[in-house]
Amino acid sequence: MKKIIVAAFILFSISTTVVAQDPNFYIFLSFGQSNMEGYAKIEAQDTVNVDPRFKVLEAVDCPAIGREKGKWYTAVPPLCRCRTGLTPVDYFGRTLLANLPANVKIGVINVSVGGCKIELFDKSNYQTYIAAAPNWMLGMLKEYDGNPYGRLVEMAKLAQKDGVIKGILLHQGESNTGDTTWPAKVSMVYKNLLGDLQLNAQNVPLLAGEVVHAEQGGVCAGMNTIINQLPAVIPTAHVISSKGCTDSPDNLHFNAEGYREFGKRYAETMLTLLGYKLSK
Repeated sequence: MKKIIVAAFILFSISTTVVAQDPNFYIFLSFGQSNMEGYAKIEAQDTVNVDPRFKVLEAVDCPAIGREKGKWYTAVPPLCRCRTGLTPVDYFGRTLLANLPANVKIGVINVSVGGCKIELFDKSNYQTYIAAAPNWMLGMLKEYDGNPYGRLVEMAKLAQKDGVIKGILLHQGESNTGDTTWPAKVSMVYKNLLGDLQLNAQNVPLLAGEVVHAEQGGVCAGMNTIINQLPAVIPTAHVISSKGCTDSPDNLHFNAEGYREFGKRYAETMLTLLGYKLSK
């Protein structure tokens, strides 16, 4: 009798977990350095008419804006840390919602650190990188308890209780300019994420954006040649062109309009992978 009761309890627990996970709640992880973190100033147009179906899972505590780590909020920027700016993730989510069925919700998690190399997200060797990190980066790292990769996985596991991870967004490379081993390093991070979150690469593509393009005078534009090698190393990777995305005077970061366009391009690629077309 006891065995029957225990078996019934286990079945009930499993069914409860399945019901709790909404298959129409699409989750996207994002990580990288300053262009993914959000460098451009948030403008008035970016804070209004945000669809409540677009959610952000806060990855750090932000008492100044009334947000707590590990809780969902309507995705009004900032979407990374408490004082970061506009990011491609903003208009990635908005564009997805404008082109997906009305019953679909979008959730994003953004764990990014301005100025970092991809090595910061190497779960086996990040401590070595942090030991030599510049002083100006330490405050950002502290907000993630010194382990951005670990925080991304922690938040992703929370999100998996509510929805289904559908993709991973990356924008990083400026600090690795000229590093021909970058694609292999990204591949390792991607594989680690898939393994730690029990995901299948075929169901969770990697979308990686180019840095500021040569036509915009990008100071790191040479890195785009290396970024475009990513699909040869990761079959489920897709590179998002930055050509024509307007940038700031430093020719390193995109400006607000550039982020809006870039986010739409990430979304257009993701929509195609999901079986939809960009119509709005």
